[in-house]
Amino acid sequence: MKSEGNFSLKAALASAGERLAILLKDDNLNTLHGREKIGHILAYYKFPLFILCIFLYFIGYNIYGHITHKDVVLYAALVNVAAGEDLTWQLREGFMAYAGTDMSKNELKLYTDLYLTDDELNAYHEYTYASRMKILASIEGKQMDIVLMNREAFDAFSQNGYLHDLDSFLSAEDPDLYRALEPSLVSNIVILEDNADDMALDDSLSYSALTQEHRFGLNLSESPYVEQAGFGDTVYLGIVANTPRTEAVMSYLRYLAGDRAPLSCPDA
Repeated sequence: MKSEGNFSLKAALASAGERLAILLKDDNLNTLHGREKIGHILAYYKFPLFILCIFLYFIGYNIYGHITHKDVVLYAALVNVAAGEDLTWQLREGFMAYAGTDMSKNELKLYTDLYLTDDELNAYHEYTYASRMKILASIEGKQMDIVLMNREAFDAFSQNGYLHDLDSFLSAEDPDLYRALEPSLVSNIVILEDNADDMALDDSLSYSALTQEHRFGLNLSESPYVEQAGFGDTVYLGIVANTPRTEAVMSYLRYLAGDRAPLSCPDA
């Protein structure tokens, strides 16, 4: 089936090429002018010109993509957290400047407008399903490394087993940083097994679950960036368990948890 498709494409390109060759040698064009010439070309050479336009489009698209392509050094997400212009810049371009990363060739991908809530009265409840699908796809594709979130989202990420145990992760990656951040680590549970599927079949059952408790979150209340943003609720940081970008994650954590004065957005 694949060879037939390739044969058809090659045949179409060959036919278009033959038509264009004939067009270049068409003596009738020399005797026609204005609309007559345009009408003659469209009548006899519409298909090869169409193929040529598609071909040129794909060439241009690939060239543009190659020129503008940037490598993603880190994927971060804001879940149930709305950041202003200054904080958004600090979480993205500010980190790139701190790390000395070439922003013409690299970028930090920051997911925003993600909301998780079971409260049907919450104004953002209607976005929960789409946000959940986006989060699941990003985690499955290893395109989410760091999450900044409120308590409700922190509970959801922890319970579903999406986050690293920060005691184990930080103590292994950077013992000195672990000791400095240890007082700000926050416990939550991960659900290892439950009877949710059985409850869906028998509503007489009560919910039960086998859980473990670990410190999956970091309270960012003392981060200079989060502190100056003036959030009313606590913002937690979690590290997604399947991240392949450990070095960048650690650099980002040092940036957010450092005691330096926050970088300012140049346009502020």
